[in-house]
Amino acid sequence: MSLALDERWAPRFPKVGVLPGFGITMGFTITYLSLIVLIPLGVLVWRAAGLGLGGLWAVATTPRVLAALQTSFGLSALAVLANAFFGLVVAWVLTRYDFAGRRLLDAAVDLPFALPTAVAGIALAALYAPNGWLGALAAPYGLKIAFTPAGIFIALVFIGLPFVVRTVQPVLQDLDRELEEASATLGAGRWQTVWRVVLPALAPALLTGVALAFARAVGEYGSVIFIAGNIPFKSEIAPLLIVAQLEQFNYAGAAAIATIMLLVSFVILLAINLLQAASRRRFGDV
Repeated sequence: MSLALDERWAPRFPKVGVLPGFGITMGFTITYLSLIVLIPLGVLVWRAAGLGLGGLWAVATTPRVLAALQTSFGLSALAVLANAFFGLVVAWVLTRYDFAGRRLLDAAVDLPFALPTAVAGIALAALYAPNGWLGALAAPYGLKIAFTPAGIFIALVFIGLPFVVRTVQPVLQDLDRELEEASATLGAGRWQTVWRVVLPALAPALLTGVALAFARAVGEYGSVIFIAGNIPFKSEIAPLLIVAQLEQFNYAGAAAIATIMLLVSFVILLAINLLQAASRRRFGDV
């Protein structure tokens, strides 16, 4: 009994792995993250704190700021939902089917990673402008894509799709097909197998891709400003409003808007991570 109590109340230390150097690598990790992430964000919050809670609330409730935040976060959420579906479909096609040009299509998924954001924005604006190839097709039906929130949505889908595809694709490749065969043997149809076997196994990876795509979409600037039109209360995004405040040398106001975006993004990403952790506990790692 005493031995059990001693083991129960004994202090717990990190498990030592086969490779040495835990202390050095842990110290390097904390230092690196502090210099690259924590200290810059801390300075940002400290700069915004100079306004006080009342000043932050006044900035957050300004109609133009509210409209820009609604545009940024609302369209980012819609783009993430679209990418969650289409990214899953693209990853499925690239993984489960063998066809001519598959490697070329697989490489094309990474183009939004490689293209400078300004180049992507100019290309999308030229394509969806009223006199562009696709914009001209939509114009007779009274649809205007470029220089509207619809253009922002397309730009955010464009830059966010690779995040979902590249997080889901490896998990889908490693998914044991015997599970699908066993499901079919037990009488499940194809859609039942997808909903009850495949999608639960992909849920953690899909949520990871969604979180990455959302984080990129909220802070996207270069590819959006060329196709957005940047009209206040209509197609102005929050990052553009921050740049406008900096150009007016209103550093406290820019820091305040950035801090508000940081807090909202943190809450949303935290909720996504909690969902991811819950899905891992329920379905296990694949």
